[in-house]
Amino acid sequence: MFQTTAHTPVQSGESLAELAYRQIEEMIVTLSLEPGAIVNERALTDITGMGRTPVREAVQKLAWEGLMEIRPRSGIAIAELNPQDFSKVLDAREGIERVLARGAAQFGAQLHHRRLREASDAMSKAVSSEDVAGFLTADKTFDTVLGQAAGNPFAARLASPLQTHSRRFWFRLQRPGGLQQSVAAHKALIEAIINRNPERAEDAASKLIEHLRVLAP
Repeated sequence: MFQTTAHTPVQSGESLAELAYRQIEEMIVTLSLEPGAIVNERALTDITGMGRTPVREAVQKLAWEGLMEIRPRSGIAIAELNPQDFSKVLDAREGIERVLARGAAQFGAQLHHRRLREASDAMSKAVSSEDVAGFLTADKTFDTVLGQAAGNPFAARLASPLQTHSRRFWFRLQRPGGLQQSVAAHKALIEAIINRNPERAEDAASKLIEHLRVLAP
């Protein structure tokens, strides 16, 4: 019924629960798990190749993030996707994104800069091959490193589900040329962070959100 994607390789030090989470999250974002669909734990273990425990932990986290709803005795519902909600997600996200961007520019280490460059290169590659799934994977990496580099775990925890919801809306609402524009907005933010320019990073974060607002109905 569903197919897994080749864009979720095991990362160093990653637990099975974290891998299961990334696999299921990606299927939700790319609508392989359709909005409103009802699935069960057995189906998710089959499509991820994971055991019940890591899948259950992943489902609990996704439910907390608002991407799934656990319905006792009837299954697990994939969150509906109402385009009218995109602007609400972006309203909640913009302030946190500015905090993370400023913090990453101030406190990011060389390790973070290296991983940000890798994400930037992956985004450029995705543009050249029109690889939307590849871009989404690189975007997820970028968001993760942004939260780590900022040194603010409270803001990072708030931002993470909003970033995932944004990717899902973007995938659903993207327009011709949208991939190139999204990559350009991300690369501008990455450069500001690596150049340790907090003010420019904040401005680039707002411009990224502004770019996404164009897609919102």
